[in-house]
Amino acid sequence: CWEIGGQGGRYYQPPLPMDVLSKAGNVTSHHSSAFRVKLNQLLRDFIPHPMLDRATFEGIALDHLVLANFYLERVDNLRGQPMKLKRSLARYTRVGVEEGAFVFLSGWHKEHWFKKGAVFHGMQPWLDQEIYGVPEYLSALQSAFLNEGATLFRRRYYINGAHAGFIMYVGEGGLSTKDADTLREALKGTKGVGNFKSMFVHLPNGKKDSLQLLHPGEAAAKDEFVGIKKTTRDDVLAAHRVPPQLLGGVPGNA
Repeated sequence: CWEIGGQGGRYYQPPLPMDVLSKAGNVTSHHSSAFRVKLNQLLRDFIPHPMLDRATFEGIALDHLVLANFYLERVDNLRGQPMKLKRSLARYTRVGVEEGAFVFLSGWHKEHWFKKGAVFHGMQPWLDQEIYGVPEYLSALQSAFLNEGATLFRRRYYINGAHAGFIMYVGEGGLSTKDADTLREALKGTKGVGNFKSMFVHLPNGKKDSLQLLHPGEAAAKDEFVGIKKTTRDDVLAAHRVPPQLLGGVPGNA
């Protein structure tokens, strides 16, 4: 069952949001690099044709790899003879309900309908689809999002200074009120830029554990960052079936 969209319900909605797939193309380095490896291999062997130049071929190949759909419009001359093939961005192109009809969504309630029979639609087949294609890497997309989430968490963790946060406990030996205020001001300066400054504290009557640093955030920070990155990377590479050496990655056991 496909949803009908557009003014008057004249075209089919794709099973997956094309804008989400497009943005997800750059969600991780290995995910985006796998597309580029395949694209470069295709471009290496491509032979330009008067009706299909290299730039157009690169565009439709990228559409097919990332979105599992690509569209080519046949542009005719004044005599009605084929002159060239023009790419229609797959992210904004939809299949019409009527046979041979295609539409380009150029904006809110702005539809450009192509001449019937002038558009070729290429797609990656799937079991429950006959109108739109489905990407073959779909099974690893959640792993790619998890990889991105782990990276963003760790980046925000460092930006907000949480990695330098701690509780300073002063026990036996104590500090005078003046010294405590001085130490408090010094600790405020450890967040953000310069958060790795060294500090000297003198406790004349202190003992071994009179001064302790407690890190309440350490348990939350131990999120197996490296393990998550490696596991999700392997999932993405398995879905793309691209050797890691081609992506600039060296196997851990090599």
